Amino acid sequence: MTLTPEAPSASRCPVAHGFDALSDDYFTDPAAHFAKFRDETPVFFYPYLNAWIVNRREDVETVLADWQRFTSGGNSGTIDVPEQFRAIVPPDLITQMLVGSDPPSHTDHRFVAQRGFTKERMEALQPEIEARAHRVVDGFEARGSGNLVTDYALELTTQTIMAHMGLGYEHDAMMRQLRDDFAMILASAAEPMAEPMRTQVWQRYIDATLVLRRIIDERRENPGTDLISDMAIVNDKDGNRMLSAAQIAVHLTEFAMAGVDSTTQAVSNAVLFLARNPETLAEAIEDPALWQRVFEETVRRRPSSPFAARQAQQDIELGGAHIRKGDMVWLALASANTDPARCPHPFEFDIHRPEPENHLAFTQGRHTCLGQALARVQGATALQVLFERLSSLRPAAEVPLDFLPIALLPVRRTLPVTWDVADIERAKTKTARHMELTVLERRDESDGVVSLTLGHPDGGALPTWKPGAHIEVRLGDGDDALLRQYSLSSSPQDSTRWRIGVLREPDSRGGSQYVHDRLRDGATVTVGFPRNNFRLRPAARYVFVAGGIGITPILPMIAQAEADGARWELLYGGRTRASMAFLSELERFGDKITVCPQDETGLLDLRTLLAEPTEDTLIYCCGPEPLLQAIEAASAHWPVGSLVTERFAAKKIVRTEPDVAFDVDFARSGITATVPAGKTVLDVAEENGIEALSSCKEGTCGTCEVRILAGRADHRDSILTAGEQERNETMMMCVSRAEKGCSRLVLDA
Repeated sequence: MTLTPEAPSASRCPVAHGFDALSDDYFTDPAAHFAKFRDETPVFFYPYLNAWIVNRREDVETVLADWQRFTSGGNSGTIDVPEQFRAIVPPDLITQMLVGSDPPSHTDHRFVAQRGFTKERMEALQPEIEARAHRVVDGFEARGSGNLVTDYALELTTQTIMAHMGLGYEHDAMMRQLRDDFAMILASAAEPMAEPMRTQVWQRYIDATLVLRRIIDERRENPGTDLISDMAIVNDKDGNRMLSAAQIAVHLTEFAMAGVDSTTQAVSNAVLFLARNPETLAEAIEDPALWQRVFEETVRRRPSSPFAARQAQQDIELGGAHIRKGDMVWLALASANTDPARCPHPFEFDIHRPEPENHLAFTQGRHTCLGQALARVQGATALQVLFERLSSLRPAAEVPLDFLPIALLPVRRTLPVTWDVADIERAKTKTARHMELTVLERRDESDGVVSLTLGHPDGGALPTWKPGAHIEVRLGDGDDALLRQYSLSSSPQDSTRWRIGVLREPDSRGGSQYVHDRLRDGATVTVGFPRNNFRLRPAARYVFVAGGIGITPILPMIAQAEADGARWELLYGGRTRASMAFLSELERFGDKITVCPQDETGLLDLRTLLAEPTEDTLIYCCGPEPLLQAIEAASAHWPVGSLVTERFAAKKIVRTEPDVAFDVDFARSGITATVPAGKTVLDVAEENGIEALSSCKEGTCGTCEVRILAGRADHRDSILTAGEQERNETMMMCVSRAEKGCSRLVLDA
């Protein structure tokens, strides 16, 4: 593709001399290229594309959160449909694509599309994705070398999106070409195509979209369980189809590109990062649960799409630059994700970051990527299967910079890789991921706490692990079996014995009761390989804080810190001294340990302990939720990333007043119902047969967003900005309720 930049209407300042979004330096590492300019020119004008580049995360989030001042319409409004094709695809149809529209149109179209991309549905696809990944590997494993992009990643993602749409192999070539053509069309909003390529691309796009429209009409008459059927049968409140076949076809072309290329790029980039970080690769091969973190760190470090684009709706100053109404604004996601002001050690490939999903690779807010759940499931699964089958796979010595030369959406076309074909036989004899172990010893460690030492009866070696790891234990048999996770509290150097500690919980759901009442010496239990989301990171000094049974993961941590010669101290609290387990083990560490039974010393004095932030110090804490909330508050003034916690349960929002019942009118459905204190609006909608999509049910995904026609909501979600919550135009039915004093909400549902 030949870049034909627009001439800027007038000079803009500042500019970043040397920035080139089509240079080898940029394609090699977009984030590193941005970093050269971020400090001096956090927002700069890029004349070659007649657009502003926004580099800092704070500024990027400002733009993403304000769709009224920074519209997404510029992503599609400037796409020039050739005159000869406008009868079939008029310009206003192109502007309705999800990445190029704003509310209220965006809300309606996303409502129709998101029903096929809920978190539960994507997770349910995982076994099928895994099976397809194995079949793809079957086809090339004997060769010993290949192009990872085309042989594996692109093949897997294409098959997955085709299956999700319910399209057969007769449409395979068309959809593969459509993926590339739509990327060119989308990029043409900023990077015009030259002839004859422009006409060729649009002609193929028109031909494909007409085929899709016919398929949509057929699915309306005979719907199946596929994505196209899901979208085709949605009606509005009057019983009419909510979207036309032409509108749905536009969205399918979006999914054909985004649902394939983004994950393909992420899998390819992950292989490159893992080759440069062999210890990380070894960890992930040993602990498959880490593949999800590998995927998250990959897209943080190098988002598949390094930019998101918006258009200014008014004159505004941002990052020291004066942006005019109508100017295009490109948000450098790769730069925002590696902004040191928000991400410690941003260029390290660290899969053990405390908040692995704290990045903008899928953007943020209402334009958060619709297919993020699919990307996360498919990306992690693709990497796990690839290295389970071909553990020696590595990039070739020379990796060409073979990209589609599009600044907005650079697409890697080639990644040569090699592997030892002996991997084929090795993969067939890999150790199972679960094993039967024997309780070698059971001990009462304190009032209410028992420890179980597990191992093979013959003393065989167990999988290796590091401090902070836990194992999943299957308690019982059959459908009534319980799965519980317990931290390993023994020494990682002892390869034959694992120890866990279990507190008998008064309000147990059955797990701790089963352990205390039924597991004795000689009992057999099924356990999984160790997993570690609480890994001990290197530091010169540590502050360890444990509450109650939270001491279990801390024990191997302090032993490791001691062996490494690091400075450390432990503050250990409990209800009573008699209830605090493993005290005798801690005696050897002398005054590095401070034991604080609550009935003797009161609550832990965290504010004094953490009064002064200390360089090169990490705080590790495990315990009940009140302790974790207290330490988060006490360490809030420490550098970002200093505190690392492990929770017994999900973090809860503390309410100062009890919930009360209120009425809700579902206007489109003509139903009025009461939402009692113990239920959500979503619960009540589903009970009354109202079609209400949901995914996370935690207010974090935006799937159940609904318009508010009357009344004010008590917003409890993590999607809407403070300004949007104040405007009270929409709410998330899974968590939000009526505001205090509001007895009735009227919703567009």
